[in-house]
Amino acid sequence: MKEFISDFKKLVKLRLTLTVVFSASISFLIGAKQLGGDILWINWLLLTLGGFLVTGAANGFNEIIEKDLDKLMTRTADRPLPSGRMTTGQALILSLFMGILGTLVLVRLNFVAGLLSVFSILLYAFLYTPLKRKSPIAVFVGAFPGALPPLIGYFAAFSQDDLAIYSQTNESAIVMIPFILFGIQFLWQFPHFWSLAWVIDDDYKQAGFRLLPTTKRDKISAFMVFLSALLMIPAAFLPMYYGFGGWIFTTVSVIGGIVFAYYGFLLFKNQDIPSARKVMFTSFFYLPITQLILLFDFIPLK
Repeated sequence: MKEFISDFKKLVKLRLTLTVVFSASISFLIGAKQLGGDILWINWLLLTLGGFLVTGAANGFNEIIEKDLDKLMTRTADRPLPSGRMTTGQALILSLFMGILGTLVLVRLNFVAGLLSVFSILLYAFLYTPLKRKSPIAVFVGAFPGALPPLIGYFAAFSQDDLAIYSQTNESAIVMIPFILFGIQFLWQFPHFWSLAWVIDDDYKQAGFRLLPTTKRDKISAFMVFLSALLMIPAAFLPMYYGFGGWIFTTVSVIGGIVFAYYGFLLFKNQDIPSARKVMFTSFFYLPITQLILLFDFIPLK
């Protein structure tokens, strides 16, 4: 049982899955603040469960598709499929079960959340995954399912009736807020994934993955990391500009964006792994910190 639990955690990429669930759950709480009533914690738990299962399913399908490639990379060779500790059939059953159950849980909250969850699985597992060996555009494609968790989480806070009412009385609250949350997370993924790809490019090459902008560590790829990091500064002003983010959130986000841009510039200047690692670690902290602060500094739209 202990070995199965360990392999299950690797199959669903537990740390990545928990990060996704965190993003969705914070957005749920932001949506609940917009509604202005008591937080329905049972719905929050359902979102957390459904989000975990859906994300775990997408990661499971990803590992099934890439099992032969994972054997070629040091960082993935010990996953349950390439190591032979789990069969493809077992992983497929687990992933299908998680995907179906997770979608059913999210549909119970509302249809939009359930539909977006199915969309995220399809995009991540069956479009982004095969593209990783074909073209750097895979990062752009993968940024869409990667940015869906805050959208799913925010909408999950609303019942179908709430969505209908808000569409008539406060359209910005169900359009502007969730799509700006989506947009910020969408932009964040470029410095995050490109800096990660720079750090582990040697390992990625063993499997033929082409995730850097030019497919190699060069000045253009470094500039793209710098440019994408620089974009986090104007993105930090969007919630305040549209009236739902306060000064605390904006200040912290701008500072985070400046740090992002500074380390991105160092990568552009030095073109080395230590500089890329600094961008990568900044990305790890930036998203959860700014999302938490937005939750407490959120201003409901009237």
